[in-house]
Amino acid sequence: MTIRIGIINISDRASQGIYKDLPGMAIVDTLNEYLKSPWEKEYAIIPDEQPLIENTMIDMADHKNCCLIITSGGTGPAKRDVTPEATEAVCDKMMPGFGELMRAKSLTYVPTAILSRQTAGIRNKTLIVNLPGKPKAIRQCLDAVFPAIPYCIDLLEGPFIECNEDVIKAFRPQNV
Repeated sequence: MTIRIGIINISDRASQGIYKDLPGMAIVDTLNEYLKSPWEKEYAIIPDEQPLIENTMIDMADHKNCCLIITSGGTGPAKRDVTPEATEAVCDKMMPGFGELMRAKSLTYVPTAILSRQTAGIRNKTLIVNLPGKPKAIRQCLDAVFPAIPYCIDLLEGPFIECNEDVIKAFRPQNV
């Protein structure tokens, strides 16, 4: 079974072709290293417009059957940074532990990590995770939270995600 993962780069400039899509490529490269299971991507590069972000997430979750959506960008304090608001608007449940762990990990690298508003939430059977927009920070954050993602997808009755354990080890509790 092929796993479907949505990747959304939220950037005014990347969506206009002014910037190269480095964040989206960083997510794809990281997932290619992490995943042993076959997977395919649903991909979008869109501007920082909350209705468009919401509609893209809804389409990927509800119509394209993505079990996981990973966004990059739009998590800072600037006026146009609205990714967390869009995520909260489309999710049934918020998963604040993801943002807490990502910020804690990022703080070991930069003091400005406290300005980041990364979060995660669940829409039906889809986990949505908001990452920062810098490729280096994307990898650092994914390294921190990805071990919990396959089990979260299990709990949502999604596909079984097998990881390349030489790169990242998924944590699944042992049945007692």
